[in-house]
Amino acid sequence: MSEEKILDTADENIEETVSEDTAETAEAVEEVDEVAALKAENEDLQKKVAVLKNEYAKAYADTENTRKRLQNEFEQRSKYMMQSFALEILPVLDNCERALAHETTDETYRKGVEMIYGQLKMALEKEGVKEIEAEGQPFDANWHQALMTEHQDGVEAGMVLQVLQKGYKLKDRILRAAMVKVSE
Repeated sequence: MSEEKILDTADENIEETVSEDTAETAEAVEEVDEVAALKAENEDLQKKVAVLKNEYAKAYADTENTRKRLQNEFEQRSKYMMQSFALEILPVLDNCERALAHETTDETYRKGVEMIYGQLKMALEKEGVKEIEAEGQPFDANWHQALMTEHQDGVEAGMVLQVLQKGYKLKDRILRAAMVKVSE
């Protein structure tokens, strides 16, 4: 073979190798660019997922807070639903006590009022309405309302001497303060 042909063949082989290397390099560059683009997209998606997780956590917390608030309101409403009715009934209870305090010769009348008074008081107690103990107790402004003061020998100052009107509470909430006379 002649030297020219050998050189031509060598040049052709070099050109083929160079073009193959160039093609492989171009493919490698494209793959690197594609990997970089996928990494960037992955980072963007991870950021979006983090934002969505945060928004979900906030929404869940808001929902839980609302649920707890509504549950608490329901419990309070259930616990004290008797309050307005009891306030309406207390004057009836007072009138029964006044009727029983009045002297009468008709025992059947008296027994009838006692029965009504007892049933009414028992029904209120069943619902959590209780009389506030006052007479002989130290004065407590949370439960008692002082209408009068009086000095009595041998009685410590600030003690309830007499209950002028009974007070009542519903569970742990005051319905009506006891109106009392207090020692000086």
